Amino acid sequence: MLCWTFQPAKPINMPDPNKINCLIVDDEPPAIEVLRNYVSLLPSLHLVGCCTNAFLAIEALRVNKVDLIFLDIQMPQLLGTEFLRSLKHPPKVIFTTAFRKFALEGFELDAVDYLLKPISFERFLKGVNKVMGKNIGASGRQPETSVSPDAFICFRADRKSVKVFLHEILFIESLKDYIKVVTPTKTIVTKQSISSVEEALPKSEFVRIHRSYIVSLKRVRCFTSELIEIDKYELPVSRMYKHEVEQALGGGV
Repeated sequence: MLCWTFQPAKPINMPDPNKINCLIVDDEPPAIEVLRNYVSLLPSLHLVGCCTNAFLAIEALRVNKVDLIFLDIQMPQLLGTEFLRSLKHPPKVIFTTAFRKFALEGFELDAVDYLLKPISFERFLKGVNKVMGKNIGASGRQPETSVSPDAFICFRADRKSVKVFLHEILFIESLKDYIKVVTPTKTIVTKQSISSVEEALPKSEFVRIHRSYIVSLKRVRCFTSELIEIDKYELPVSRMYKHEVEQALGGGV
């Protein structure tokens, strides 16, 4: 595991000017490992390093260009919120904590998001998408929002957590209080709102076409102003979402 120690003033991990350079600050090794794995799944993120306390993070910021910190709050010696207040020009921050009681204070400090542990990948992805919407990349360009082929989302079904790779999803259909996730090889039904799934999915790869449907843009074979064809399925495009569909597919429908 990569951890920080005090070193001479030089970058330990060279930042990438075309990506969001991020730093993980957490005193729990398992939590660091989860975040390291999530960061590795997104090509638009570059992990500069990991720190097990706020004092090491101060040194890390001194010698590295950091755009985003994944910051735990309940840490020994110096709380994450106290650390953030001490910074003159802080990077963007996503708080990662097991305690809801710090939420208000976190948002008062202008945090981009507040993730409660254990953090799911879809919730992590939602937070990162908020950062991308703020266009903080060091190059001044909007970072690439496509995800790794290994990126996945988990759905609760049949008392199990079912892992589904994002590239496998054809579409998601709302069934009142449930959703149906359709892939070429399986269909998963789980109790969840379609709006919550929409928030977790990357906008660069999925689009809402109807109150009841979200589709994978990569899977669209052809489309009209009223229908989208994906695999063997024909799905309706509603007037409410027609503009979003036009923008996502790059042409008039």
